[in-house]
Amino acid sequence: MTPSFDVITIGRVGIDIYPLQVGVGLEDVTSFGKFLGGSATNVAVAAAKHGLRSAVITRTGNDPFGKFIHTELVRLGVSDQFVSGVDGLNTPVVFCEIYPPDDFPLYFYREPKAPDLEITGSELDLDAIRAATIYWSTLTGLSQEPSREAHHVAWDARGRKALTILDLDYREMFWDSPELATVQAESALAKVTVAVGNKEECQVAVGETDPHRAADALLERGIELAIVKQGPKGVLAKTRDGAVEVPPYFVEVVNGLGAGDSFGGALCYGLIQGWELADVLRFANVAGAIVASRLECSTAMPTTDEVLAIVKEISK
Repeated sequence: MTPSFDVITIGRVGIDIYPLQVGVGLEDVTSFGKFLGGSATNVAVAAAKHGLRSAVITRTGNDPFGKFIHTELVRLGVSDQFVSGVDGLNTPVVFCEIYPPDDFPLYFYREPKAPDLEITGSELDLDAIRAATIYWSTLTGLSQEPSREAHHVAWDARGRKALTILDLDYREMFWDSPELATVQAESALAKVTVAVGNKEECQVAVGETDPHRAADALLERGIELAIVKQGPKGVLAKTRDGAVEVPPYFVEVVNGLGAGDSFGGALCYGLIQGWELADVLRFANVAGAIVASRLECSTAMPTTDEVLAIVKEISK
C-alpha cells in the first residue's frame, strides 16, 4: 500500500556540529553540539513539528552518523522509510561559526561526494511522491548526477501538480559555476508550481534581485506562486492575481542558519490549511524568526501554538 504523506522533501541531510561558544572562531571553540541537519531534512522536521505527516528522501553513509540520522528523524516525527545508505561514502558533517546578528560561516565536509547526491530515480517511490500533498525539492539536488536525473524523474511522475515546491536554496560551493545553477533552475521551474528563495537565490535562478521583478520573472516561467524572502524587509509573494507583502518579525538573532527551513515547514503547514496568503506568510515569517533566536536548527523548530501565539500578539 502506498504511504500517504502531507509533505515529502528530497535532498540534503547531514550532521550539524555547532559551537557552544558564540563569537569565537572554530580554532578556539572548546565544545560543540551535534544536531540533525540539511535543508530538505530540516523542512521535513519543521513540517512534522506542525503536526504534518512528513518524510524525507535522502541518503547517508553506512556509519554511526547515518544511524543517528535514522534515530533522530523518527524521534522528531519524520518518516525515515525513504532514507538509505551508500557504501564507501561518509555521512556529511557541517561546522559553523556564530557571529550574531548576521555572520554565520559554514564549513561543509561533503567530499569526495555527499551520499544525498547519490539518490537515483530507480529507488524513488513515485506513487508516494504523486500522492503527497506537498512535494518539496531544492536547487542543490540538481548540482550533480544521479540526483539531478532523479529529481526530474520525480517531477515527471508527479506532473505539475499544485504545491510542487522548489526551494531555490543555492550555495556556491556545491556548484561548478553559477551559470550551471541557472541552467538547472530554468529546467526545474518548468516542472514546479511554487518557488521560494531569497533575493540572492532569485538572481541565480532568474537574473533578478529586485523582489517584484524577481517574482514576476518566476511567474513568467509558469509557476503559480512566487515567494521572495527579503530578510529584514519581510517577505513578498506574488500570484497572477496580485501581490502580498508582510513585514518582518524582529528577534535577537542567535543563529540565522535554520530560519529559512523553519519558514519552509511553516509555509507547508499554512498552505495545507488553505489560509489566506497573507496569513500563511505571517505564520512562516514568525516561525523562521523563532529559529533564528535559537542555536540549533532541526531541534529548534517551533510548534504551531508557539507561532500562533506570537502572530496573535503582533496582530493586536
